[in-house]
Amino acid sequence: MSSENADAGHEHEDSSVWDVVVVGAGPAGASAAYAAAVAGRRVLLLEKAELPRYKTCGGGIIGYSRDSLPPGFELPLRDRIHAVTFSLNGRLARTRRSKRMLFGLINRPEFDAGLVEEAQKAGAELRTGATVSRVEQHGAAVPDRRTVAVVLSGGETVLARAVVGADGSAGRIGAHVGVKLDQVDLGLEAEIPVPQTVAEDWAGRVLIDWGPMPGSYGWVFPKGDTLTVGVISARGDGGGTKRYLEDFVARLGLAGFEPKISSGHLTRCRSDDSPLSRGRVLVCGDAAGLLEPWTREGISFALRSGRLAGEWAVRVAESHDAVDARRQALNYAFAIKAGLGVEMSVGRRMLKLFERRPGVLHAVLTGFRPAWNAFAGITRGTTSLAELVRSHPLAQRALSTMDRK
Repeated sequence: MSSENADAGHEHEDSSVWDVVVVGAGPAGASAAYAAAVAGRRVLLLEKAELPRYKTCGGGIIGYSRDSLPPGFELPLRDRIHAVTFSLNGRLARTRRSKRMLFGLINRPEFDAGLVEEAQKAGAELRTGATVSRVEQHGAAVPDRRTVAVVLSGGETVLARAVVGADGSAGRIGAHVGVKLDQVDLGLEAEIPVPQTVAEDWAGRVLIDWGPMPGSYGWVFPKGDTLTVGVISARGDGGGTKRYLEDFVARLGLAGFEPKISSGHLTRCRSDDSPLSRGRVLVCGDAAGLLEPWTREGISFALRSGRLAGEWAVRVAESHDAVDARRQALNYAFAIKAGLGVEMSVGRRMLKLFERRPGVLHAVLTGFRPAWNAFAGITRGTTSLAELVRSHPLAQRALSTMDRK
């Protein structure tokens, strides 16, 4: 939809009502705001923090992430990865290399700020320091059935024809929609400055360590003079996860370096029947529980779902009654489930396999070239877990066997 046509169709709209309000200025929210603004709509992007702000995140940008960026967006890459070292709880380390780049590494403050800037260039308006306390679709704050009221913590009410929730897995909008979660994991991470000699040893290479607890793994991502070192495991054994990180850092020879940031966060995956909308409100990214369950990779899911949410929010905003708004919201849910939902389903099955047989997975990845090629294809974005399973009968049989156990 061109901006000219959009303006023509809204000559008589109430200028006090935004077409689309997006809550949360991470990758999902910025992508949603960009998509809606490019369509010529009046878009307000609300963010509770001041930008740039730190986010606990490995910062790996795989092919699907690059493909989902605004045209011409220059990634603020800190390193380009051509090699991966795999280890099994510190043992049996093996490095696989590639002539072509596998994926890039970014720092989230720079990356997120760049995406927000693209949304602003497209016409979205940004407000930072704006904390949303609740969303209302009925009641005194809502002037008509086409309007959603976004109430800020200071009491101000912002009106919109459609709202996109991208405020994280513990945010207000997901709670309003009724998002249901069936997998919660704890990630711990440290940003460790290192001397140039150490940084040079890691340049262009990451480490992935399959951990001691079921479904756990650790990583080292080099970003110039800093190494991002982290671990993740199922929530419930915080002490064990902390010990894993401490042991991991120690055996890497990094215990003597003081982290400039140590942080933790919970990642949450949606259940299959979790809603993606309620009335004129859509959710995307972490707010919808959209991430890959095995690796817990979330940036590509945020970018892709955010773009879809922004596009469908435009259609919801154009809807003149509840029936049409509901139809557009259902179309958004269908688009998510047909793409990201299929990938999540395969990811859940891969996680079960990994939890039961991490040694087998390690052996296959490090000793079976087709498996390494598949891993490289996923990181480059030339294929996905779902596509691999669909196209390889052996993979289908292996997952089916694990499903029956």
